[in-house]
Amino acid sequence: MDEIEELSAVFKALSDPTRLRLVRLLSECAPGECIGPLCVSALAHQLGVTQSAVSQHLRVLRHAGLVKGVRCGQQVHYSLDRNRLGQHRARLRETLGEHFVVAR
Repeated sequence: MDEIEELSAVFKALSDPTRLRLVRLLSECAPGECIGPLCVSALAHQLGVTQSAVSQHLRVLRHAGLVKGVRCGQQVHYSLDRNRLGQHRARLRETLGEHFVVAR
């Protein structure tokens, strides 16, 4: 898959409002911690959707390289894949230019 196709997959993954809400919730969690709204049931509760819907959305986000899961006991806790996000940001900057991508 070339860079343009990878960026397209990321944009497709983020094109759904529920997935954007998931990313926003996960961005508010400290990376690597097993507390907070990281498991599927907690995310479903906060978003007001079913656990199966959250699982399906997380699958799309994982496939696009935006989130990762870590097993904590019997549950899997999700966080943003900050390394991959950095790679996506760099590709976006290369493709669209510095003025389009603002780094924090």
